[in-house]
Amino acid sequence: MNIFKNILNSVKPHFEKGGKWEKLYPVYDGFATFLFVPKHTTHSGAHIRDGIDLKRTMITVVLALVPALLFGMWNVGYQHYKALGETVGFWDQFLFGAVKVLPMVVVSYAVGLGVEFAFCVIKKHQINEGYLVTGMLIPLIMPVDIPLWMVALSCIFAVVIGKEVFGGTGMNILNPALTARAFAFFAYPTYMSGDKVWINTSTQAGQSVVDGYSGATALGDLAVKGETSLQPIDMFLGTIPGSIGETSTVAILIGAVMLLWTGIGSWRIMLSALLGGTAMGLIFNWFAPYAISPEQQAFMAVPFWQHLIMGGFAFGVVFMATDPVSASQTFRGKWIYGFLAGFLGVMIRVFNPAYPEGIMLAILFMNVMAPLIDHYVIEANVKRRKKRLQVKVA
Repeated sequence: MNIFKNILNSVKPHFEKGGKWEKLYPVYDGFATFLFVPKHTTHSGAHIRDGIDLKRTMITVVLALVPALLFGMWNVGYQHYKALGETVGFWDQFLFGAVKVLPMVVVSYAVGLGVEFAFCVIKKHQINEGYLVTGMLIPLIMPVDIPLWMVALSCIFAVVIGKEVFGGTGMNILNPALTARAFAFFAYPTYMSGDKVWINTSTQAGQSVVDGYSGATALGDLAVKGETSLQPIDMFLGTIPGSIGETSTVAILIGAVMLLWTGIGSWRIMLSALLGGTAMGLIFNWFAPYAISPEQQAFMAVPFWQHLIMGGFAFGVVFMATDPVSASQTFRGKWIYGFLAGFLGVMIRVFNPAYPEGIMLAILFMNVMAPLIDHYVIEANVKRRKKRLQVKVA
């Protein structure tokens, strides 16, 4: 690594004040601190001196996403050849998926970081590290056949509207990746719903397979047919149609273990979200016989535990709801925030069959509510301490 350090040190004067590339210093600083832990520390305010900084934290989250990414690439190829009725080996399936998925990842990082660099140069501040995670999350929560230009527009919207207008990383009130998905869903709904978007069904000649093939997700089947032919074990393993990184609960759990083991992910939010989803699922199971329509009854009758492995629930709980910026900050607030995110996620998917995947809207709504939750938690703590103080004085 010394060779990289020497190169960075040799070009550093050109980016410092008075150098010919002075305006691009944030770009240089971003690459330098990405490769090496910065030697400087904060000089004022409360802070912790440690060997880890925000970039290392974000890279850990990216590594936790790798199992979902790798499985997603294989599953894209598996679903493609399954639709064509062809039998091929593991590597053929994986390579096909990689060809489809990796361009989305490249576009996400290139466009998103490009916007980040532009804001850093204009506003003359350091590069915000948060996009290291957002750039990976955005492709994983998209359908495989979404055009790359839509991915690019979603990234721009996420960075500019979802983050920079609030002041950058650490100031945003909404999860940027979910903001990108919400933009794509409401701006281009036909590319984000329906059977065909979840599976690439084109042949080498560019033609599509027969229209009779269904690539619906489990939630899509429930919304249209009132039942699903997918087995719970398939939903758990992830060998089903769906967004690239959201299908495999196993891969997501591996990432969850990594986040919990490193202390980066909040176990309070994860556990409370599971409890919230379970509670709402049980309530619907109890009241399923009284549903007002067969479609709604089908959703309400889904076993509560299946809600936890269907759609993007698990992915949202592990990687979206636990965003340390847009989630609640207080311990008690995290329990309330997570519980309501899971509770509302299942509620939305059941009450609105036209939009069966509700975890995205639930988490975005709770992002907005998180500051209010923390405010009342803190106020309650202050009142409790005042009462204890009054008792001691008396």
